[in-house]
Amino acid sequence: MKSVDFVKALGAAVCVTVALSAYAQDNSAQNAAPAAAAASPAQAPAQSARRADRRLGYQVRRALSRTQGLNVSNISVRARGGSVLLTGTVPNAGQIDQAGQVAKGVAGVTSVTNHLTVAQQ
Repeated sequence: MKSVDFVKALGAAVCVTVALSAYAQDNSAQNAAPAAAAASPAQAPAQSARRADRRLGYQVRRALSRTQGLNVSNISVRARGGSVLLTGTVPNAGQIDQAGQVAKGVAGVTSVTNHLTVAQQ
């Protein structure tokens, strides 16, 4: 009985994969060059903003990992326009405030939203 359910689930996964790949293929490949040329100037600022956000997130993560007594294994850092979001869990409550203070000290950070929680033991 379990093997029948597995085969059904596998078949459904294959159907979804085929449907998504068919959806991704359209006739826009013929018009890709003019569309890419028109979209290029608009994408440049967005790409540089994403790159800056990624760099800021990396810098915050690096600062957190270099902090003595701070367990960063379950901390996620997201950055957008200078705002940093910390999510995840830490072993004790003292590390929540410590992580927020370290993130605020990184150059380029304008605000920190700290959604860290204490891990249940």
